[in-house]
Amino acid sequence: MSELNNLTDLGYVRRLCEKHGFVLSKQFGQNFIVNPGICPKMAEAAGLCEGWGALEVGPGIGVLTKELALRADKVVTVEIDRRLPPLLEESLAGLDNIRLVMGDVLELDLHALIAEEFAGKKVAVCANLPYYITSPILMKLLEDRLPVESITVMVQKEAADRICAAPGTREAGAISLAVRYYARPQVLFTVSPGSFTPPPKVTSAVIKLTLHDTPPVQPKSEKRMFRIIRAAFSQRRKTAVNGICSGMSLPKEAVQAAFAAAGLAPMARPEQMTLEDFCALEHAFADAGLG
Repeated sequence: MSELNNLTDLGYVRRLCEKHGFVLSKQFGQNFIVNPGICPKMAEAAGLCEGWGALEVGPGIGVLTKELALRADKVVTVEIDRRLPPLLEESLAGLDNIRLVMGDVLELDLHALIAEEFAGKKVAVCANLPYYITSPILMKLLEDRLPVESITVMVQKEAADRICAAPGTREAGAISLAVRYYARPQVLFTVSPGSFTPPPKVTSAVIKLTLHDTPPVQPKSEKRMFRIIRAAFSQRRKTAVNGICSGMSLPKEAVQAAFAAAGLAPMARPEQMTLEDFCALEHAFADAGLG
């Protein structure tokens, strides 16, 4: 375990990769963290301590995994790259509270995994997400309604700004509204490209989503509300009415009537509308038999 604390040392990373014939994969969006201050900060932000379990996606060579294991009772880390287990076995030697699960997180039954691995424990997700697939992973974690307290992840700063955008701001979009339905989002801190090897071309950010016990609005149909939201944002330069008409193939008169019934301005743009506005609109759609 002598080199356990050297996982952010570039020389150690190179020796480990060379020893196992490992080359970073662009396919999996791999960039290893070499800034020693980042992962401890992430693990602390996740609130992990005795009595908790941590679910990680994409361990890399285990830099964040180690920090999670030093704080939580147990860490389950999901990895799709079948070349990594030998590296992780060496880099995390001496830590006996880690289980590596091979597979695609988008296809795994996470409810079953959490029930099996973390019975009786509070659970938090903490991960350095692959940037090319950030949104699908985040939405799966949220839409599956997993029994987790929070999700603390590193993503591209641009994605973080969209995910955590407040309604009424230019950055607000379908994903920011979807996230706010399930959780309270916040940007914690940014991470420079030089914190990784190889350095990405973008700045990163760590965000935390604290899950709601119950959603802040109660649509009659979640699926219909999110269909409306996606349609409204499908053509951002248009009004929400026009976007919904086009995206859902509905007559303009019917959509305008629904906006009126919901007390919404007919010329409103989607980024100006709140989650409460879209919920009211969904109720009007339900009452009118639309969507």
